[in-house]
Amino acid sequence: MTKHYAVLLLFLALIVTYSCSNSNKEPYQIPDNATALIAGANSKTWKIAKRYNDGHRMNMAGCFLAHRATYFSNMTMKDNNGDTSNCGPSLVADWEIIQNKAGHYFIKLQSDQLPELMNIDKNYKFFQITYLSKDTLQVQFRHAQFSSKVRTIIDTYVQEDVLVPNRDFHNK
Repeated sequence: MTKHYAVLLLFLALIVTYSCSNSNKEPYQIPDNATALIAGANSKTWKIAKRYNDGHRMNMAGCFLAHRATYFSNMTMKDNNGDTSNCGPSLVADWEIIQNKAGHYFIKLQSDQLPELMNIDKNYKFFQITYLSKDTLQVQFRHAQFSSKVRTIIDTYVQEDVLVPNRDFHNK
């Protein structure tokens, strides 16, 4: 019986050690040309390839499939929600890339529309950049969607012209 406890304790110690080592990962370092990758020479339009809500892949129907966000090199952005029926108004915002004290990079959106559109108190919102390349932008943020429960959302955007197989996987 004591032997089983020793094995169990060793197993738990390994799990704790592994979990702690993963939480101390180095922050993702964005490319030097991050602004150009996000906005292109003048503008770049992104679509959501997939969304995870607290680790669960979300259905990409309706407004999600139609959603496009265009980032401009003059550091403004606009989405197309207002162009699609029942998707709400379009967001127009200023954007910038910032780095926090821990070394993580974020896209900071600032707009007087954000409090109403995202049900927040401030006119800005931070989206942590977890991956960025020529055709992929992945961001993570905390959000209280339809209740007071805050969830972690991970959105993977791709350049508008990139074909994403199985993007609407729930609808098949």
